[in-house]
Order: sequence, then C-alpha cells, then structure tokens
Amino acid sequence: MSQYKIIFTGPVGAGKTTAITSISDVPLIKTDEAASDMTKQRKAETTVAMDYGIMNLNDSEKIHLYGTPGQERFDFMWDILTTGGIGLVLLLDNSRTDPFQDMKFFLNSFDSFIQKTGVAIGITQMDVSTRPTIDEYHKHLQDIGVSVPIFSVDARVKNDVSVLVQALMFSLDPGLEEE
Repeated sequence: MSQYKIIFTGPVGAGKTTAITSISDVPLIKTDEAASDMTKQRKAETTVAMDYGIMNLNDSEKIHLYGTPGQERFDFMWDILTTGGIGLVLLLDNSRTDPFQDMKFFLNSFDSFIQKTGVAIGITQMDVSTRPTIDEYHKHLQDIGVSVPIFSVDARVKNDVSVLVQALMFSLDPGLEEE
C-alpha cells in the first residue's frame, strides 16, 4: 500500500480544518482549543497542534492530510508535521488585511520544505473580499520568482479542495494520470 502525506498550512481562519474535513474519508481528528489571544476576534476555537484526516485515492493508495496551527506561537509543530511530507497546500484568507504578506510569510517559513517538495496555493474568502484577484496573486508570485498552482477555493466544497490537492500532486509528478 502506498501512503503519502500532505500538509495544509496558512494563517488562522484560512480554512485548513474545513478543507481537510471536506476531503477526508474518515472523521477528522482535531486539536482545537478555545482561542485566548487576538485569534478570538476571528473565531472561537483554533488548532493548537494539528488536524488529521485521510483521503483514499484507491484500494492501495492513501493521502494522510495534516493541518498545521496557523498561529506563529505553535510553529514548532510545523517542522514536526512536515517530516515525511510530499507537498504543501497553502491556504490564504483573501479577507485578511494583507494576504500578500501572509503568503510571503508562509512561503518563507516553509521554504526548505517547499524546495524539496512542492506547494499549491488556495485562496479562500474570495466571496467575502474580491480583492486582490487571482491575477494579482499570479503577478505577485511572478514578481518574487515563484511559479506554483494557485486557485480560488471554497474550503467547504470537496471538489474545490480536491482540485487543489490534484494540482499539487500533478506539480510533483507531471506523469500522473487522472482517474
């Protein structure tokens, strides 16, 4: 049996837990606790260690899905969770004050992992805030010399998250065939 590991990361409230929940074939294991800092202005609970789900590709292949905490104070979990991972899904909340700053921060924080594997970026909350646009994200990535798959996604929609994971997988191994 082939088993793979993909890590979901991004700032608080970007939709990591929701995205994993939407594509996991097993009930999500999560480590949410009551938010006790500025996070409580965005949501009542936050991930403090990880989220975990499994996506079955077929009878002999599984992807283990791990979600990181979004708060920097739990960044010690980031290295632990990326160990053995094949790629990163970065979710960004378009309604935050400066999603480009968030993108730069997470791309830099996970740079050594991304260099060995790959990354796909999903922009959430585009229905809440239509700016910046996907084209502006592409331009920003181009300006910093990064070429990765990037999509507008609704973390609640299985197909949106699935497309993001597929884009990551195809970028890692362009020879993969769609089933």
